[in-house]
Amino acid sequence: MSLKETDGAVYSLIEKEEAYQKKTLRLIASENYASRAVMEATGSILTNKYAEGYPKKRYYAGNTYVDEIELLAIERAKKLFDVGHANVQPHAGACANIAAFFAFLEVGDKFMGLDLANGGHLTHGSPVNFSGKWFKPAAYTLSKETERLDYDEIRKKAKEEKPKMIICGYTAYPLIIDFKEFRSICDEVGAVMMADISHFAGLVAGGAYPSPAKYADIITTTTHKTLRGPRGAMIMCPEANGQKIDKAVFPGMQGGPLEHCIAAKAVCFHEAMQPNFKVYAAEVVKNAKILSEELMAHGLRLVAGGTESHLILLDLTPKGVTGKDAQIALEEAGIITNRNTIPFDTRSPFVTSGLRIGTAAMTTRGMGGEEMKRIASMMIKIINNPLDIGLRSKIKLEVEELCNRFPI
Repeated sequence: MSLKETDGAVYSLIEKEEAYQKKTLRLIASENYASRAVMEATGSILTNKYAEGYPKKRYYAGNTYVDEIELLAIERAKKLFDVGHANVQPHAGACANIAAFFAFLEVGDKFMGLDLANGGHLTHGSPVNFSGKWFKPAAYTLSKETERLDYDEIRKKAKEEKPKMIICGYTAYPLIIDFKEFRSICDEVGAVMMADISHFAGLVAGGAYPSPAKYADIITTTTHKTLRGPRGAMIMCPEANGQKIDKAVFPGMQGGPLEHCIAAKAVCFHEAMQPNFKVYAAEVVKNAKILSEELMAHGLRLVAGGTESHLILLDLTPKGVTGKDAQIALEEAGIITNRNTIPFDTRSPFVTSGLRIGTAAMTTRGMGGEEMKRIASMMIKIINNPLDIGLRSKIKLEVEELCNRFPI
């Protein structure tokens, strides 16, 4: 029986969510639209399979075709990112990061990652996360003056702290990371270099952002976001570190892999190898730059003065509006963003002084420079008048008209 026949309540909610996605502007930097092919693989008969272990070495029978699919995903990942080894089994980015820690560190070891409020991730050392509970984080921050990574200060801190691992790659840093410089710092202190490229993996695959492959000992990433695949993750590394990584994933921190998601990852990698994906990646960055320039031209302050990626971080402090209030007002107008702390924020993570936005999803829908300018204009009106309910209703109609011109 179909979902509609089996469970009308869930079917109805999914239908509503589909309609909602179609008529709203998705500016959340970590969201995108997966292709029909990716979603078909995710919802395939492979969801019935248990395949604990690795290809050709499973703990269950009946995995002939599952092995072929996983091997295909692995080979495509290695080719796409030019790496020696790939593990496509992690269920999520946090799972991949846990495995990375377990592969190279012992519980209680010291590591360095960017402070959460400065743009790092929970798994990079937050005290409420496994990384902060089981290991010893020594957080580095951005420069207060430039809001950029200060490599001299990071090097200085690394020499003082002598961490066993240093993490680069962030969730709210809009500029390009100098992976070669991080390699140099790691070599000076004898640390493992871990690059978490979850946000910009699609830009790396499309040649629109530098790759850490030549420098990092381990690379983790999600497969959705800019890579436009299914929700999931993977780990990449030089071939010499492959066995260590595989053991950390299984049996280290998870059991049976989600082979329907792995099939969808294989599809995603195939799509990212096509020439039009390079065009897409370049357009994502181009759109982000146009959107950021337009926002600044209308009086908004951007952290670090702009963007070099898909991601933009707005500082709303000069406007006297919190990130939470701006997020709510924009959502009611059909513009979906997420509140986010800015470097050295004085407000709580639940309120924040900033908004994080991105252009990956809107670029997937086919929007370009002119649409970015229009979106910026609508955002500015709402942020300048966050309590104007009539304005929200008016802009919501504009948003729906724009979305209708660029269907999912």
